[in-house]
Amino acid sequence: MRKARRPAMFKSLQKSIASIVLLSLWLNIAGLSLGIIAQESKQQEKTEKTQKDNNKKQKEEKKNQQKESQSNKTLSEKEDPSMIGKRNINKGDGFFAWLGGSKENEIKIGRQLAAQIEQEVKIVDDPLVSEYINRVGQNLVLHSDAKIPFTIKVVEDDEVNAFSIPGGFLYVNTGLILATDNEAELASVMAHEIAHVAARHAIENYGKARLLSAGILAGIIFGGPITSTILQNAGGLGEGLAYLHFSRGAEIEADMLGAQYLYAAGYDPTAMATMFEKLAAQNRKKPNSVKKLFSTHPPSSERRDKVLSLISKFPEKQEYIVSTSEFQRVKEHLMRLTNAKAIALANSDQDNSRPTLKRRQPDTTNPDEKKDDQPPQLKRRSPEPTPSPNQNP
Repeated sequence: MRKARRPAMFKSLQKSIASIVLLSLWLNIAGLSLGIIAQESKQQEKTEKTQKDNNKKQKEEKKNQQKESQSNKTLSEKEDPSMIGKRNINKGDGFFAWLGGSKENEIKIGRQLAAQIEQEVKIVDDPLVSEYINRVGQNLVLHSDAKIPFTIKVVEDDEVNAFSIPGGFLYVNTGLILATDNEAELASVMAHEIAHVAARHAIENYGKARLLSAGILAGIIFGGPITSTILQNAGGLGEGLAYLHFSRGAEIEADMLGAQYLYAAGYDPTAMATMFEKLAAQNRKKPNSVKKLFSTHPPSSERRDKVLSLISKFPEKQEYIVSTSEFQRVKEHLMRLTNAKAIALANSDQDNSRPTLKRRQPDTTNPDEKKDDQPPQLKRRSPEPTPSPNQNP
């Protein structure tokens, strides 16, 4: 009986031992797996931490670079496009602007000048041209510091020019439209002129002239032929386009403001610098074509460089307007009109250069009916008879 129990107990013990061994082996394997997993998890955490540290470091470096870049590109209030319409750009020139009069007076002066100008120039009444130029100009005015409404017209003139007068009157020559290669270049000249009005440059000149006139008048009161002569030759506001000859400082200020207006309206502001170069080249090639523009707005490398320096500080945009299909359509339309007029003028000149000959039609009328229309009849004098030798004298 005892002998029979021993094998059974032995077998049970073997099974228990085997189970324990298997359990131990499984636990070892499981522990090893868990260790590997834990190690991998730690490694992953370490990698992630390193990556986070690197990202943080890169962000800090980028932030520092941006700060450094911003410190090198600091914009003053007068240079910052985001301040357009929120700033007073005439702080330093208030006295002369005050002498020039209020905004209401400025508009009144502008209307008087505009009436005189429009008596002497031909305004383009073609809707395709005038409406397009007005849209481009009014969009620039909307993105400017101007505090008065604008009236924008096109002048039929081949000269490359545009000019503005007090009170928000802007005139653009057809020659300027044809000379530009894209809308941004055209807008750059218009933005410059709008800036002159926004900064009240002409009104400041008018105020200075009034101050000068007051000094001349005082000189006359106290006597002096020189001052009297000056007053006689000074002219009045009727000859007021002299107020459009701006100082170097006023020109640079109009460039700075105009570049901002271009940028704010969505145009490529570098078009202003490009236009400087183009006008300089045009002046070398055909000086007479830009004579008026150069007399009132002489370009220079200094002005171009200042504009490019300012533009480099503007926040970058994803895209800029350079040109539009409407610009090309208007320019082509103007070219057709200009060519048609040139051909008509050439034909007219050609006809006028030759003498007009008209042959006399043969006269078939009865002489008795219309003697007055007959050409004068000429009768030759008969030769005198030769005296004979026998005749006495």
